[in-house]
Amino acid sequence: MSLKRLCTLLAVLSCLSIASAHMQMSWPYPLRSPLDPLTPSELKDYNMISPLDPSGDDYACKGYQYNTPWRPTASYNPGETYNITLAGEATHGGGSCQISLSYDNGVTFKVIKSIIGGCPIALTYGFTIPTTAPSGQALLAWTWFNHEGNREMYMNCAVVDIAGNGRPKSRRAANAALARLPNVYVANLADINSCKTVEMHDVVFPDPGKDVEYGGGMSSAS
Repeated sequence: MSLKRLCTLLAVLSCLSIASAHMQMSWPYPLRSPLDPLTPSELKDYNMISPLDPSGDDYACKGYQYNTPWRPTASYNPGETYNITLAGEATHGGGSCQISLSYDNGVTFKVIKSIIGGCPIALTYGFTIPTTAPSGQALLAWTWFNHEGNREMYMNCAVVDIAGNGRPKSRRAANAALARLPNVYVANLADINSCKTVEMHDVVFPDPGKDVEYGGGMSSAS
């Protein structure tokens, strides 16, 4: 085997090892996902499993919504239930996660599901698209605050299509309903805010929304 082929093989094996040892959203495929067979090789982020920069410079979505061609990887209907799937082994004792939508290119994310405790140990989590969700392309984000380890924020974002729901409503009414949903929780990003999570404590989101799932010994009384 030539030295060039050997180096290439070692690089591929290294990337596979990283992908299997850490956590990332595997479905729907996020922007630049190395798991998406349609992602061009030059755009694949084999470090997808890394947290956001602690400064917050790459919030949201690592900035990929600005420099990556948009291609929806899933289509959803308002009022119906779907799931995200996570991949990897380094769950860091669990933690708390949220699933949220952005219609303004990642400026704001509105929470549609909160998982308090035990996330991402289950690897698959269901969520429901609100019946009032506006139609069109959106960013669907998975965010995670780990239970053990460094105080970090993890975030992967996928481009998705939201279909019209057939109910007579104006775009203004749909946007107003979206605005009433809670904002995604942001912490551990120094230039964004001063919020810090505490190691060995699962985050209890101050406004988790109406769709809440509990795990890791947490409950509505936590």
